[in-house]
Amino acid sequence: MRKVIRKLFWAWDFDKEEKWLNEMASKGLALCAVGFCRYEFEQCKPGEYAVCLQMLENKPQHAESEKYIEFVEETGAEHVGSYLTWVYFRKKKEDGPFELLSDYASRIKHLSRIMKLLGVIGVFNLMAGCYNLFLYGIWGHAISLLGMINIVLAAFLGYGIYRLWKKCEKLKKEQQVFE
Repeated sequence: MRKVIRKLFWAWDFDKEEKWLNEMASKGLALCAVGFCRYEFEQCKPGEYAVCLQMLENKPQHAESEKYIEFVEETGAEHVGSYLTWVYFRKKKEDGPFELLSDYASRIKHLSRIMKLLGVIGVFNLMAGCYNLFLYGIWGHAISLLGMINIVLAAFLGYGIYRLWKKCEKLKKEQQVFE
């Protein structure tokens, strides 16, 4: 029997998403497919699987990504699915600990990759919002709803980048302590 749950996680809350997926596995629901805000689970023994997710540099169909997914699968993990550049893996806990980003450098690089993507999307929205507001101002209309949505979205993405930056700075400090 499969169960579908729809839930929204922001890109900067990927660790909360991973924690939730592992909580579901501890309750006997193993992730078996993913989509936009869509998680499909199948029944398993409670605590049978550990779940990890990661944002890749390229789409999963890219040659480098395919090599990386194959490498992770060689460790005993199963590629459950992908959404855009995010990949989801599960591994039986009896096969040992499962962590994709095990060192400071890889975690910092991962956070930087997410920040870069959010930054590009944020700048695009900010520019589109300003352009829309400018055009509406020239035409003598009131304020552009689309322009305001773009600017609010850009600010929201800026908030996400700030949260990721704080995590990154914390990791850099921890890395210095342990070196």
